Amino acid sequence: MKKPAHCGVFGWLNQLLNRVLFLLVFACLPVAMASPVSYQNEVMAVLAKAGCNMGTCHGNANGKGGFKISLRGESPAGDWKVIARNELGRRLNLIEPDESLLLKKATAQIPHEGRRRFEVDSWEYRILRQWIAEGAKNDTGQAPELTALEVAPTHRTLYAPDNQIQITAKARFADGSERDVTSQAVYEPSNNLLEVTPLGQVTFNKPGETTVLVRFLNRQEPVRLAFVPERVDFAWSPPTTQGMIDTMIFGKLQKLRINPSPLADDTVFMRRAYLDLIGLLPTENEAREFVTDSDPAKRKKLVNRLMEREEFAEFWALKWADLLNVEVRTLDPKGVQLFHGWIRDRIADNTPMDEFARSIISARGSTYTNPAANYFRAIRKPQELAEATAQVFLGRRLQCAQCHNHPFDRWTQGDYYDWASAFAKIDYKLLKNIRRDGLDKHEFNGEQVVYMKSNGSVKNPKTGKAAPARFLSAGQPVPGGDDPLREMAKWMTAPDNPFFARAQANRIWFHLMGRGLVNPIDDFRPTNPATHPVLLDLLATEFIASGYDLRHMIRLITSSATYQLASEPNATNAGDEINYSHAIPRRLSAEQLLDTQAQVADAPLPIRDHPPGTRVVQVANTIKEKRRRSKDDIVDVVLEAFGKPQRLLNCECERSDETTLAQAFQMISGPVLNGLLTGKANRLERLAKADQPAQQTLESLYWTALSRPPTATELEAGLQHLAKAETTEAKRGQLEDIAWALMNSKEFILRR
Repeated sequence: MKKPAHCGVFGWLNQLLNRVLFLLVFACLPVAMASPVSYQNEVMAVLAKAGCNMGTCHGNANGKGGFKISLRGESPAGDWKVIARNELGRRLNLIEPDESLLLKKATAQIPHEGRRRFEVDSWEYRILRQWIAEGAKNDTGQAPELTALEVAPTHRTLYAPDNQIQITAKARFADGSERDVTSQAVYEPSNNLLEVTPLGQVTFNKPGETTVLVRFLNRQEPVRLAFVPERVDFAWSPPTTQGMIDTMIFGKLQKLRINPSPLADDTVFMRRAYLDLIGLLPTENEAREFVTDSDPAKRKKLVNRLMEREEFAEFWALKWADLLNVEVRTLDPKGVQLFHGWIRDRIADNTPMDEFARSIISARGSTYTNPAANYFRAIRKPQELAEATAQVFLGRRLQCAQCHNHPFDRWTQGDYYDWASAFAKIDYKLLKNIRRDGLDKHEFNGEQVVYMKSNGSVKNPKTGKAAPARFLSAGQPVPGGDDPLREMAKWMTAPDNPFFARAQANRIWFHLMGRGLVNPIDDFRPTNPATHPVLLDLLATEFIASGYDLRHMIRLITSSATYQLASEPNATNAGDEINYSHAIPRRLSAEQLLDTQAQVADAPLPIRDHPPGTRVVQVANTIKEKRRRSKDDIVDVVLEAFGKPQRLLNCECERSDETTLAQAFQMISGPVLNGLLTGKANRLERLAKADQPAQQTLESLYWTALSRPPTATELEAGLQHLAKAETTEAKRGQLEDIAWALMNSKEFILRR
């Protein structure tokens, strides 16, 4: 029988009355027990343990199934309103707690997309049930605040066959109480080397190192663990140590039962130093002279010579140009040239890195007369400037804190907006802007003036109020005045700043070793600890003591045995990629590859709008804007294929080192490489016309391309190939074949 239409209305009114009755009961329900459950310290722990407030569940920005709570419990008070009051309190049943939707969903007694989170007889269920039975009270701000989370062990190395360890966690509260929260904490391993139970029992599946993040409420602590295979026949056999770097690196390797590889021979070290410091190869004469030099200090002397060459400043300026967004769309061609030149000159003058950073943050005025001011021209929003400055100069990634408290770091949303507010007074005068693309509102072409206006702040969306400008530490306000960023620049580079020296020392280490002690290198946080924390601290101390001297740090690192190790692994270190037991081969960068190809061929690269002989590393601009207007720029095509960045991010991560099929095509038949090999009056033509024995010709080509003589096998094969040529023209063709093969070899393409 069909129901009358008015039944729906009465049914709705009946439901509303039931909800009102529920709220009255909720408000008047007496406390049933002497020790009630704490919502702030126990219920929130259950929600975290069950995974309810994770980003993949109800902590998602949009929630799940109409139920949205804060990510990782950053807002207990707001979560209480959602759980206890939203939807007229439908998630809780104070009269019959076991019938609460919150409990039935979590135990899968009714369908739940997140499946069963805990059992009916579990401690999680008992805590939530008791809390509901006691009236589901909100004690946020009243319960003792969690002041510390202590985990044990903080680090441990296990030796096979022992592959298990128990992690324990203890919470300390503001009232002096403490509680064992081992069963209530959340355990998150950083990789799949191990498995960890909900009770903190760790079992390694395979050898290696990992970090387990232990979370309880708003505190988190990392536990660094390593599992070492048995290796009963292990015998420690290191090279001779050269100083504090080797002491730290080799000490850990010995503990891990890993032997370092031997030192690289002179040819490998020489090639490595040239590529790392100036981005080029040694010439044939330079290579031969170095190998035959008997001076025991020749490696240190080579590093010193390379750092005095103009190519050193050009190559290291490239690294900072990538970080500081030196690209034409936002800076315009003249701004790019001036800013790039300013960076290059500062490195050439060996300007201390703290002064370098202060000069950028304090730069004001015309972007043409004060090129460092282009830093503010490239990034124009306070929040983006705040993120970029923290990432480039302090090694901190704050992006996550823009929307919520950082899930893996100490930074709150308040920290983010207070820091960003320090950049809010920056403003611009556009003296002219002649756009090439009228639809591109991000393009600027013309002189601008960067200045500090009298007021400005950013609004904290959580409070709805203007955020006070504050340093990124300890709640220190940025002093007022005409230009608060000048004070911020002083704070940022002060010797007692906990961030700057460590971030920059780590960046220098990364450029020389291929991997940061903290990796990614601009992601310092407790949950991403350094592989060698004591060494990082020592390097930072040394950096400060040297007066923030880039060249001093390069000397220190390159003189270590660690830097000079060979890339060939041994039986104990073949699987190691993070402890510097051997050099990890890495592909040449896009600029290195093209410049060294041109160097071997002794022919100019066809770089548009630049004079013949210009090296790619000398080009101030990046590639993307030119590619839009000039698709036939074959050099830019190769640079793009090999990962040259667009310079839209303040991060080394924008530069790609992945291998692709497009790279293979460029190396096999690309117009740039083939053009260098077949060009007129290049090295191959001169070798073909030279009146000298074929062996001498081959040796010259090998020394030029690979910085070593050919092996007996290579020499024999090369001589046989050259013997087929009966004319000078044919000989040149054979030499082109050999040069092509050398430049396509792994030995050429990889820095090892």
